[in-house]
Amino acid sequence: MECINILYLFLYLFLFLHIASPSSEMERPWSYIIHMDKSALPAPFSTLHSWYTATLISLSTKDKSAPIHLYTYKHVMDGFSAVLYKSQLDQLERLPGHIATYQEQFGQLHTSHTPKFLGLKKHAGLLPAGGFGDDMIIGARSFSKGMKQQGLNISTTDDYDSPRDFLGHGTHTSSTAAGSRVEDANYFGYAKGTVVGVAPLARLAMYKVYFLNGTDAAAATDILAGMDQAIEDGVDLMSLSLGLPETPFYYNPIAMGSFAAMEKGVFVSCSAGNGGPHGYTISNGAPWITTVGAGTIDRDFFAHVTLGDGVATFKGRSIYPENLFVSRVSLYYGHGNTSKQNCEFYSLDPNEVSGKIVFCSFNDETNVFGQLDEVERAGAKGAIFATDSAQFLHPKDFVMPFVAISLIDGELVEDYLTKTLEATVDIKFQITELGTKPAPQVAYFSSRGPSGKSPWVLKPDILAPGVNILAAWVPNRGQAPIGDNYLLTNYALESGTSMASPHVVGIAALLKSAHRDWSSAAIRSAMMTTADVLDNENGQILDMDIGTAATPLDFGAGHVNPNKALDPGLVYDIEVEDYINYLCALNYTNQQINVITRRTNYSCDQATLDLNYPSFIVILNNTNTTNYTFKRVLTNVADSHSVYRAAIWAPSNMKVVVKPMTLTFETKHSKAEFTMEVEVDAAEGYRTESGHIINYGYLSWHEVNGNHVVRSPIVSAFAL
Repeated sequence: MECINILYLFLYLFLFLHIASPSSEMERPWSYIIHMDKSALPAPFSTLHSWYTATLISLSTKDKSAPIHLYTYKHVMDGFSAVLYKSQLDQLERLPGHIATYQEQFGQLHTSHTPKFLGLKKHAGLLPAGGFGDDMIIGARSFSKGMKQQGLNISTTDDYDSPRDFLGHGTHTSSTAAGSRVEDANYFGYAKGTVVGVAPLARLAMYKVYFLNGTDAAAATDILAGMDQAIEDGVDLMSLSLGLPETPFYYNPIAMGSFAAMEKGVFVSCSAGNGGPHGYTISNGAPWITTVGAGTIDRDFFAHVTLGDGVATFKGRSIYPENLFVSRVSLYYGHGNTSKQNCEFYSLDPNEVSGKIVFCSFNDETNVFGQLDEVERAGAKGAIFATDSAQFLHPKDFVMPFVAISLIDGELVEDYLTKTLEATVDIKFQITELGTKPAPQVAYFSSRGPSGKSPWVLKPDILAPGVNILAAWVPNRGQAPIGDNYLLTNYALESGTSMASPHVVGIAALLKSAHRDWSSAAIRSAMMTTADVLDNENGQILDMDIGTAATPLDFGAGHVNPNKALDPGLVYDIEVEDYINYLCALNYTNQQINVITRRTNYSCDQATLDLNYPSFIVILNNTNTTNYTFKRVLTNVADSHSVYRAAIWAPSNMKVVVKPMTLTFETKHSKAEFTMEVEVDAAEGYRTESGHIINYGYLSWHEVNGNHVVRSPIVSAFAL
């Protein structure tokens, strides 16, 4: 197989950026991102870089320090970043060739078994077809000029002023995408087994832009520089586990950088954000980005609990990291005292609970986190909590030996305690169970759509594993808190959409290797139209937060299925000009479109909000009924002639008409068009926990006398 040169961009942490204003310190210099018209390059200059630096030198300084050049951007935009006083900026903005200036932004930290769960097999399917992502190049760089110019110095004790990872997030995400096979990996006895990246023979180019400093900040100028260098280095894919607030695309460095990457054939995957379970919280919603939400997998961690001499045995959730066996330890219960029964704040007497396991009953006043604080304060040996929130406990919550059990098992414990004078308990920790059901579920923290700034494209695009993912960790950084100490580990369990994005970019690497002629849009389409919409109990994918059926605003097209994506039958492809037409339809000005696309020679004659996307969303208006007609073009990527027939599943308040209902493809790469008219009666929709009204259905194209099914969600919702 011909080799493909694949590298990845991992900007180490998921960030939430805010705009920092220098208004209170008008006399201090500030960093700016300056967009220039490269066609205005004066004749005396041979390069854009020399023009930019000469322009800075020409600015009047008077009693102020000279401007400082930070970065010249070659790919993500036409222009540079620099540190300027306001008076110097005013001069620069009056010079020929200046297009727009945007102020620096700063960011703050927001945040194994999965290849098997995804169905990846060594001898069949996408993994061998994609060559395991073989023949790649390793590299690492860091970018911190923008941060340092604002007086934010990198911590000398909590980070490295180099590409080396200190926090562990970059190590974890990169090894998820392309880590080598390692036997007997585990997190303190949990999730023990062989770990391997999704594309195990791939190599990584890592670009570090987040550093711990006094304000935990990352600069947008540095983020752009990292993306620019990645394109310069020739990467084929990028995974960005970071995000910005959903500002317009012309003010969002990730949207700008990813547009440039897309133009050069680079597949860009981004985390959807950790703002769930609420709607309208999506990050990285640009339509040229594959936006990835987080789901659970079919693995969980438990402890076995035995009451007395086998009176009752059951399991509860626990990820306590020490190999501890609790045997015939006294079990305490504040029976008769409601505050003690519930482990309310300052209710437990240290003299009564010392050396004992405390049972805390379920109640509406105190949650498991408050109960844990109280048991720890009182100095008990450990605890058993009856709770309905066990699924929300993370590994770092297990600072002492405790087990979270179901409410039904909690009644058994309470019954045993009220009937037994000298109650005891045995607890065996470090139990891992595979095949748990139902899975996947949408993680409670995973950001939901619609997009606030671009609601006409359904986001997120797809769901991927993002809860308690086992992957490599920095070995010199404590991970598991026990009392006042932290235990060290080579592998960690981490959760977040940051963990989901590298799964998708690893799958995209395999698809890109197997299908060299596929565009980034085709790769995304293949993943979306073959995604799973049912869980491992053959039921609808659930929302972990509320335990009811999730919607495409939560999981997009569904949960990624790599092997099906290898052979999707048909794809919805998108050209660069289509994205520009979308920007035109957003009513962006010529200057704003130029900032994103670096183009002036385009036309908005074909402006439309209806991209050739693998999903459909109807934005409801203020009337009871909303109509919209979509137009789509499908491309045959199978090797033979084929015929497809449309099948529609829609709720009663959604009428869907597809014309024609049958599509014929004569050869590979042949195309066929169809229209779909959707009429939605908003009065019959339902309101979700997030507060938006939604209903949804599906359009599926079934291959006649074949096995391909090309499925797309049809969603209705209100925009902000």
